[in-house]
Amino acid sequence: MSDIDKSGEAGAVRLPDEQPALRVMARPADANIYGGVFGGWIMAEVDIAGGIAAQRRAKGRVTTVAVTSFAFKVPVSVGDVVSFYSRIIRCGESSVTVDVEVFAERMEEGGYRPARVTEAQLVYVAVDETGRKRRLPPE
Repeated sequence: MSDIDKSGEAGAVRLPDEQPALRVMARPADANIYGGVFGGWIMAEVDIAGGIAAQRRAKGRVTTVAVTSFAFKVPVSVGDVVSFYSRIIRCGESSVTVDVEVFAERMEEGGYRPARVTEAQLVYVAVDETGRKRRLPPE
């Protein structure tokens, strides 16, 4: 996703056209003493959003085995509406790699302004009811 909208305006950010895997509002309990949201809270929500996509592909239980990249671009503040967009980028015999983009919508005069705040890639492995690795079912 580019930080250039369809009008070509640099720095303008548009939300993706698809529905997010997860959408939550950052609350005071999620913030540090400076009012910014803890990175660990964002990481946990990214794992949930990525896991939703991986579970759908695996048609069952998955477990997180790796975070291959995680970049915080701008802070998230209390009151921001935070949307997590998940996209499967690779599948192996039992693994699913998911890219998660995170956007915060900030209330400003006249409405919300979106900001791209985080991007991450995570790897999940399909597991059976005993927690043992299993093959992904056919799509």
